[in-house]
Amino acid sequence: MDSVSAEEIIKQMRTRASAKNREGMARFGIDTKTALGVSVTYLREMASKRKLHPNHRLALALWKSNIHEARILASIVDNPAEVDEEQMEEWVRGFNSWDVCDQCCGNLFDKTPFAWSKVEEWSAREEEFVKRAGFAMMATLASHDKKAGDEKFAALLPIIESAARDERNFVKKAVNWALRGIGKRNMALNIRAVACARRIAKNNPDSAAARWIAADAIRELTDEKVLARLK
Repeated sequence: MDSVSAEEIIKQMRTRASAKNREGMARFGIDTKTALGVSVTYLREMASKRKLHPNHRLALALWKSNIHEARILASIVDNPAEVDEEQMEEWVRGFNSWDVCDQCCGNLFDKTPFAWSKVEEWSAREEEFVKRAGFAMMATLASHDKKAGDEKFAALLPIIESAARDERNFVKKAVNWALRGIGKRNMALNIRAVACARRIAKNNPDSAAARWIAADAIRELTDEKVLARLK
């Protein structure tokens, strides 16, 4: 496994480069300065077929390439057991696009022993993509951490509430994602998340971000299909 080089993997990715895909990525607000235009689906297929996971050394080399898709692949193939806080801080400071941020959080960071502490730390930071990472991790933990109790997630709701006035697009969407993710975990948390959303709307009538976060979360979390699944 260690004989597989980042250069070899990147060479394979370049055969799938697509200017059309890069244009499509840009339309979705993705920074494409270092992108090849390779789909995440292809990256996952390549990682699976070539049995690239887990490979910490390869992940570090892919990340250092600074190629957009190589960094996403790095999050797919890395071994969370070998990830330390120094690496997480280096990578989060390197985020320049929402998709790399979300992929790293959902593929890797939320499986490390530092996930919960980084949620609290990063959600309080001011850098746009670091702050997004804090809330993206809340959302992915709500989906992936099956052992965490309700109170751990309920404790995140005041953090979500306090961040609801952040008008930056990539932050407000992650705050909304976190709120919806917690509210879809189970019925007890749904009730608490909806109450949080109603407080956000009531207490921030002058904030467009807060109004959108609250309205969108309430719309989804009170949907009959969502409630039926939770019940």
